[in-house]
Amino acid sequence: MEWKLTTDTDWLKLEKQFSWVEAMRNVPQDPIHHAEGNVAIHTQLVIEQLQQSNTYRGLSRQRQELLWAAALLHDVEKRSTTVVDGQGRISSPSHARKGAQTAREILFRDVETPFSLREEIVGLVRFHGLPLWLMEKVDPMRSALEASLRVNMIELKLLAEADARGRICQDQGALLDALELFELYVKEIDCWESPRSFSTPNAQFTYFNSEDGYVDYIPFDNFRSTVIMLSGLPGMGKDHYIANHNKDIPVISLDDIRRKYRIEPIDRKRNGWVVQQAKEQAKIYLRQGQDFIWNATNITTLMRKQLIDLFVSYQAYVELVYIEKPYRQWRVQNRDRAHPLPDTVLDKMLHNLEVPQPMEAHELHYIVE
Repeated sequence: MEWKLTTDTDWLKLEKQFSWVEAMRNVPQDPIHHAEGNVAIHTQLVIEQLQQSNTYRGLSRQRQELLWAAALLHDVEKRSTTVVDGQGRISSPSHARKGAQTAREILFRDVETPFSLREEIVGLVRFHGLPLWLMEKVDPMRSALEASLRVNMIELKLLAEADARGRICQDQGALLDALELFELYVKEIDCWESPRSFSTPNAQFTYFNSEDGYVDYIPFDNFRSTVIMLSGLPGMGKDHYIANHNKDIPVISLDDIRRKYRIEPIDRKRNGWVVQQAKEQAKIYLRQGQDFIWNATNITTLMRKQLIDLFVSYQAYVELVYIEKPYRQWRVQNRDRAHPLPDTVLDKMLHNLEVPQPMEAHELHYIVE
């Protein structure tokens, strides 16, 4: 059965169905780059341009639906990021990054969406502007290779072209030229039809996590231990995963430390101490070359990176395991836990969730229902 965001695509009905669509009509855009008007007008034009594309028409119905949803959502967070400067110029900094977070939240909580499709849509929203501005990036190759691990670059260009054509501006020709340059460059670095292949997991990890990483460098694998880092919202089943894991290795659990010292999960001041205690235990295992499991939520990229950098500094191989259940099942599981969290806390954590990506660790597994 094909997934659909909605069965009725009439704009007025979309506004009634989704509050975030209705909000678009009240979000202005800079007339130099968007003389067509507000975000609602622009989004409708983008969808029209997408549907008129021969490439789009040649896709399967499921891929069309995925791209249509990404087009509808691509500027969803201009509502929260739009600012007007002293000269009256309008901009929306970081709207793609915030929009990706919101898209994930909507497609997890409000519209039940298969995990893989959801994350592709999230990726398209996150990178929808990349084809237009790739060559202005500090490291265009790394930016393109990272995006290719998350989205189909052909479809990303298709969305970006609809975005460029779905506006009224004087530099539209330059934008379309940038798209052709994007395609040529991405083909040259070999990630147009599929992600570029690295020789080893360590080669991919080293490239994306070194300031001066070289794409063809093959590092020597000299690992002293393996760290399995769990990631997932509270109540998703991380403890269940550990209980059913077939390796008899020690577990460092932030929840266990909190319970031992009677520290509430929402106690920010004392949770820093909890993390430090866990790190000290991890260092003991790392120095011994002992494998272990790190059991915590680890829901943001920055949180995971700080820990992975520590583990790798001790020559550990890092397996990142992300665990997710459907929204309604998750909330039920939380209520049935011995130590449930308030719904307000879960809502905030869901809003901040950043699903792990392949470049973050040596190995990544999604355990998703």
